[in-house]
Amino acid sequence: MNTKPLPLPEPAAAPAIDVRGVTYRVACAPGQTQISPFRNLVCNVSLAVFPGETLVLLGRSGSGKTTLLRLINRMLVPSSGEVLVESRATTVWDPIRLRRHIGYVIQEAGLFPHFTVAENVGLVPALEKWHPDRIAARVRELLQLVGLDPDEFSTRRPRQLSGGQRQRVGVARALAADPPILLMDEPFGALDPVTRGELQREFSALARRLGKTIVFVTHDIREALLLASRIVLLEAGCVVASAAPEEFPRLIHPEVQAFTACLGDEPEASS
Repeated sequence: MNTKPLPLPEPAAAPAIDVRGVTYRVACAPGQTQISPFRNLVCNVSLAVFPGETLVLLGRSGSGKTTLLRLINRMLVPSSGEVLVESRATTVWDPIRLRRHIGYVIQEAGLFPHFTVAENVGLVPALEKWHPDRIAARVRELLQLVGLDPDEFSTRRPRQLSGGQRQRVGVARALAADPPILLMDEPFGALDPVTRGELQREFSALARRLGKTIVFVTHDIREALLLASRIVLLEAGCVVASAAPEEFPRLIHPEVQAFTACLGDEPEASS
């Protein structure tokens, strides 16, 4: 009987970011009573982030979320274990090339106050020696993408913007050189609730449209459930839970339950 061979399965995509048994420790301050002279900020963390995924790192203050972001872009180097970005250890990457390959958005945007909006957004393309006409076109494209009229906002300074507008510029700057990976460290945390909700919804739509690999840090369970394709919960530097948003609230773990209990803390409407 003449039968065709079964097709081989498609190989799984390699992780865009692969954290392998990473521990990061710091020396304890003099006078602190510790069994060990070192304290782990991140402890034996392993996780993979796949292309196009929005992975949210959820956890309380001090749980290791920001430390993990800094390990990904080599602002910190693991005490043990390794972090791979696009299958290369961060210690092998040239750190400048690595950081220009990754967009980074922080709370309050971190814009240069003496630069215009256009200069802030075009900073990395300028460092990459793009032609000025190409930079100008990219700045216009990105300001429109994040909902800012380039004719109105390009020449403004950060002090002339609202908090929400500064965060939009921060996102545009992170996207300027079209990096495949975005790291976002509580980018909407300092905003008022209305502006924060607007930007969360807009960012969710933007993430789906662009298909970037995103690692997003937050301590807000609602934000995590809205934005994530997967939630990883950190406690005391360790991963204690990992699940898709629809599964996460059903996990049986004390720290998961502590966060999901916050979902019932909506203020009552006054009569």
